[in-house]
Amino acid sequence: MPKTIKKVGVLTSGGDSPGMNAAIRSVVRTCAYHNIECIGIYRGYQGMIEGDFKEMGPRSVNNIVNKGGTILKSARSLEFKTPEGRKKAHENLTKAGIDALVVIGGDGTFTGGLLFNTEFNFPVMGIPGTIDNDIFGTSHTLGYDTALNTVVDVIDKIRDTASSHNRLFFVEVMGRDAGHIALNAGIGAGAEEILIPEEDLGLDRLLESLQKSKASGKSSSIVVIAEGDKIGKNVFELKDYVEANLPEYDVRVSVLGHMQRGGSPSCFDRVLASRLGVKAVESLIEGKSNFMVGLQNDKVALTPLEQAIKGKTMIDRELLRVSDIMST
Repeated sequence: MPKTIKKVGVLTSGGDSPGMNAAIRSVVRTCAYHNIECIGIYRGYQGMIEGDFKEMGPRSVNNIVNKGGTILKSARSLEFKTPEGRKKAHENLTKAGIDALVVIGGDGTFTGGLLFNTEFNFPVMGIPGTIDNDIFGTSHTLGYDTALNTVVDVIDKIRDTASSHNRLFFVEVMGRDAGHIALNAGIGAGAEEILIPEEDLGLDRLLESLQKSKASGKSSSIVVIAEGDKIGKNVFELKDYVEANLPEYDVRVSVLGHMQRGGSPSCFDRVLASRLGVKAVESLIEGKSNFMVGLQNDKVALTPLEQAIKGKTMIDRELLRVSDIMST
């Protein structure tokens, strides 16, 4: 018989992403629907260690579905990486009567949850929240769609300036290990070239591409670069290299940075967060543990946490082909 779940703790950890608040709301209200208590754990795993808990009911999550960030705050916890820290966290959960966890975050959050379950046999469910969309087992992570829309909107504005001054703009977007934001936003914004970690374009091909653009009559160009791209040490060195080899180009750099993580979540992210929160709580009620809830073929599905952590997301090769054709 599965363990009866009476009180669920929910936390957000790692980098924030639009949609986290909508997921918190979904967890809290699903608990209320099933007559289960819900406890908000502030500042992620550090809050677990310090017992920073607050009871949450349906009305405590009013008017947060539209807000970016996370009302539960987020913090990285070095102490939770130690057996002593995790033991203290478990003692606090036990004292508070919490008997299951929903953790919202990325692979670091899931790694902590999996380790916690292994040591204390504590039920854990994960919800993927990261704008990078680099979690295996889901086509979309919370915040990814919102980040794409933010990036496209900004590039549209940058293009106005690029066209007015016949300039080449390098626009750096987030994506240390994955180029999903750069590839999709680059196509959506009509970028002439897209540089991502998964594909080593090479400096020579980049120069060749820019020369072709110039020769074809393009007076301005946008190159979208994922921060993890391997061509140059950084986007500013890449700018210097292009200017040295193609002096006809007036090059500017825009690093979008953390603005990509902020803002009101898109409708897609709000709906996704609501679906994932319901599935996470109801899976715990069914006695399941050590899974991540995600979106597969537009259906909510479970992926073992270990696979979600170790699995590698693949870039869509068809989109790379589309990008090449569109840059003609």
